[in-house]
Amino acid sequence: MLQDIIILNEKETRGGFGEGILEAGRRNPNVVALTADLAGSLKLNAFIKEFPDRFVQCGIAEANMIGVAAGMTIGGKIPYTTTFANFSTSRVFDQVRQSVAYSGKNVKICASHAGLTLGEDGATHQVLEDIGMMKMLPGMTVIVPCDFNQTKAATIAISEFVGPVYLRFGRPKWPNFTAEDQKFEIGKAQVLAEGSDISIFACGHMVWRAVEAAKILAEKGISVDLINIHTIKPIDEAAVVKSITKTGCIVTAEEHQINGGLGDTIANVASRNCAVPHEYVAVMDTFGESGTPNQLLDKYGLTTNHIVAAALKSIARKNA
Repeated sequence: MLQDIIILNEKETRGGFGEGILEAGRRNPNVVALTADLAGSLKLNAFIKEFPDRFVQCGIAEANMIGVAAGMTIGGKIPYTTTFANFSTSRVFDQVRQSVAYSGKNVKICASHAGLTLGEDGATHQVLEDIGMMKMLPGMTVIVPCDFNQTKAATIAISEFVGPVYLRFGRPKWPNFTAEDQKFEIGKAQVLAEGSDISIFACGHMVWRAVEAAKILAEKGISVDLINIHTIKPIDEAAVVKSITKTGCIVTAEEHQINGGLGDTIANVASRNCAVPHEYVAVMDTFGESGTPNQLLDKYGLTTNHIVAAALKSIARKNA
C-alpha cells in the first residue's frame, strides 16, 4: 500500500482551494467569496471572473469581513472568507467567536499561508496556534487537508456542510499525491497504510513527510499504521482508537505548535480510551522566523527524519 503512494505533481494547496471554490460556486448559486485584499494570493481570480456579482472585496478589514459574512448567512448565502491564516484567526478571534461560532453561522473561514511554510514572511505571519484557537470554539469544524487535490475536494465538501468551518491550507508548492476524484468526508480519517508496530497520525503538509517516514521505517522492518487526520474536529475517534489499540504507540506530526493542535487532540482520545507512548513532531513552543520553507521545517524539527526518530523512540518506550 505504501509503495502505491507516489507524487503526481507538485502544486500549491491554495491552488486547490481556488479550483474548489470555483466548482462549489458552479454547483451552488449561494456560494459567495469575500476577501481582505488578497484575491490573488487566495487564487480567487477564476471565481471572480465567472461570478463577479458573488464576490465582495472587503479591503484590509478582516474583522469587518467576518461580520459581513455572518450577516450574509441570514439571507441564505454560503460565504467563504479568505485571507492568510494569521489574519483569519488571531486578528479576528473575537468576531469569529461572537458573530460566527456563538451564533452557529454557516461561514467558511478559509485560511491560506498557514504554518512555517509561509517562509520568508517571518514569525509575524507564520501562525502556529490557529488550529488550537479554532478547535476550542464550540461547534467549529476544523479541516487541514494534505495536498492540492484534497484541498480542492474539501473546499467543495464544506459548501454542502451546514455550520461554521475553519479550512487551513498553505502557500508553497507541495507534493500532490491523493486521488483527483476523491470523495472528501468531513470527520472521516484517511487510512493511507495499515501496519501493526506504530500509529503515525499527520495533517496538512506533514502528511507527505509522514509517508516518506513510513517508507523508511518499512525498510527497517517496522510496520506503520499511517493515518491522515484531515479533519481535526470532529476527530474520527473510532479510527484513532482502532489504530492505537492495534499498534500500542503513537507519533503525531503537524505544522503547528505542540500545544493545542493535532497531537493534543490525539492524546485526548488516547487518554480516554487506550493510553500509550506518544511522541510529538511539532513546533516546540516557539515562534518561527524568516527562511525558506524547507530551511524552517528542518530547523524546527518537522522533517521526515524527525518523524522516523520519533517513531523509533515511541516504539522503544512501548517495548521498555
